Amino acid sequence: MNQRTAHLLLVILVWAALYFPALGSLAIKGEEGRRILPGITMLQTGNYLVPQVGGETYFRKPPLINWLIAASFKIFGTQNEWTARMPSVISVLLVAITFAAVARPSLGDRGSTIAALMWLINAGIIEKGRLVEIEALYVSLCALAMIFWLSFWLQKKSPWLIWTIPFVFLGLGWLAKGPVHLVFFYGIVIAVVWKERNWRALFHPAHLAGIIIMLGIFATWAIPFVQATNQATATAKWSAQFTGRLRGSDFQLGRWIFNIPHGVLYLLPWVIFLPLVRFESFSADKDRQLARSLAWGALIPFLIVNLVPGSIPRYAMPAIVPTIWLLAMTLTQESLRWPQWLIGKTFSW
Repeated sequence: MNQRTAHLLLVILVWAALYFPALGSLAIKGEEGRRILPGITMLQTGNYLVPQVGGETYFRKPPLINWLIAASFKIFGTQNEWTARMPSVISVLLVAITFAAVARPSLGDRGSTIAALMWLINAGIIEKGRLVEIEALYVSLCALAMIFWLSFWLQKKSPWLIWTIPFVFLGLGWLAKGPVHLVFFYGIVIAVVWKERNWRALFHPAHLAGIIIMLGIFATWAIPFVQATNQATATAKWSAQFTGRLRGSDFQLGRWIFNIPHGVLYLLPWVIFLPLVRFESFSADKDRQLARSLAWGALIPFLIVNLVPGSIPRYAMPAIVPTIWLLAMTLTQESLRWPQWLIGKTFSW
């Protein structure tokens, strides 16, 4: 067995050990029922276009999670907690494998494996990845878009790969929760392009093609859905869902002031390694440049989303992805300088 295969096997074993135990024995809780019931209704009625709960059209969220739950029930031939949660578990695995395989030319064998393990072993993903919640799917799709874009950009792939493949995942992200994930994706894109002074890349025809692909994926469902339901109601519901967050209609000061601390804690235990990030310690100028891009590209969207009055910490979970990439770069430096307060000495890996 070669090293690459061994690393991938390790990632899969860690995933199985963390995400399978007691997966089906935990009772359905919180928002899980709202994700499961439309999927069951779809199987019963054969109507996969219009999500329904209790015979009423469900306007609040797009149907991708409901489709996947229905598919899981169909594939496994049974409807229970285990099969309902499988789409979340599988989406987490796909990101880990993408870190380990697609990001390997950019992060190296060790760095890509570290990134994959960090993705699997952190408080936020473990919490959401074992439940029937949109966040596991939505954050995973955003992560896939980021990893493919960064990997292809750093490997200087064709613009038609850089600007199209990631937008397939962004389009699916719209079908999972809506457009908020674009704040995080473009946070990274703009930071990288800005640091490289390569603004022309944003105006490549492939970028426009990617945007068309993304919007086309969402429109394939949204247009027939609006036609099949009350158009005015659908538009009003979607508008209220988006603007309600901006207006702070659910604003609670006591909860809001803890958004940023809570969001940081989602990265536990790896958040304790953030003080190790020293841009000047990277030997290559391109690595220093990328590290700064990742830091700004993660921090600014994280703050923007968490400071919106009606926001809650899980909305900013996509910021975990560039932070993990940055930490993987940091921990695989040839010489890693630990701060005095943490270890009190310097050593090489």
